[in-house]
Amino acid sequence: MASLARRRATDYTVKLISTGFAALSLVFLAWILWTLLARGLPALGPHVFTKITAPPGAGGGLLNAIVGSLIQIGVALAIGTPVGLLCGTFLAENGRGTSVGNAVRFVNDVLLSAPSILIGLFVYQLLVVPFGGFSGWAGAMALAIIVIPVVVRTTEDMLNLVPIGLREAAFALGAPQWKVVTFVTWRAARAGIVTGILLAVARAAGETAPLLFTSLGNNGWSISLNAPMASLPIAIYQYAASPFEDWVALAWAGALIITVGVLTLNILSRLVLAKMK
Repeated sequence: MASLARRRATDYTVKLISTGFAALSLVFLAWILWTLLARGLPALGPHVFTKITAPPGAGGGLLNAIVGSLIQIGVALAIGTPVGLLCGTFLAENGRGTSVGNAVRFVNDVLLSAPSILIGLFVYQLLVVPFGGFSGWAGAMALAIIVIPVVVRTTEDMLNLVPIGLREAAFALGAPQWKVVTFVTWRAARAGIVTGILLAVARAAGETAPLLFTSLGNNGWSISLNAPMASLPIAIYQYAASPFEDWVALAWAGALIITVGVLTLNILSRLVLAKMK
C-alpha cells in the first residue's frame, strides 16, 4: 500500500508540474498575441495595403512589401514543391534501405534543422556574388531551400502510411509504377501532402535572415525578380529599429499581417487534413 501511495503521489506531482508549465506557456503565448493585437490593430488601415513605402511622416504603407513577399513565396513554392514531392516519393517508394536513400534522408534532415541564416549565406555565395547584385530570384531560391525539406519529410511520411495492399492491388492489375504512384499512393496521401506544403509555406513566409543576404529589400515599387525586392519580414526588421513612430507602427502592422497569414495557413491545413480523411 505504501508503494501504491508513493506511485500515485509521484504521478500526481508530475501531472501537476506538466500542467503548470503548459499553462505558463499558454500565458506567454497569450501575452505575445495580446501585445501584437494591441499594437498592430491600431496601425492597420487602408494605407497599409494600398500605399508603398514612403519617408517618415508621409503616410506610407506596405503594399510593395506584401506584393514582394507573395511573389517570392510563390516562386519558392513553384520551385520547392515539385522537388520536395518527387524526392519524398523516391524515398518512400524506392529509397527504403538503400544507401542512396539513407544519404538523401540524412541530407534532408540536416537541411530541415539548418539555421536559415546559413541558407541565406549559401545562396548569397551561389547567386548574389557571381551575378553582381541582390535579386528577387536569390530570395526566392533561399525560401525554396527552406520549403524543400519540409515537403520531403511530410511526403515521405504520408506515403509510408499508405497500406502496401493498395500498391499490390494496383500492380496485380498490371499498372506500371508511375501510375501506381500518381493514381494510387499520391491520391491516398493527398491530405497529408497538401498539409505539408501549407506548413512549408507558413515556415518560409516569416523568414528574415535568408532575405537579408539575397533579395535585400526595396523601398520602391518593384516586381522584377532581377532586382532587389521588398518583403514583409525585411520591412518589419527595418521599421522596428526605426526612431520614427509611424514606421514602428508599420512594423507592428506587418507583424500582425504575417501572424494572421501563418495562422490562417495552419488552420487551413488542419481543415484540409480533416476533410480529406
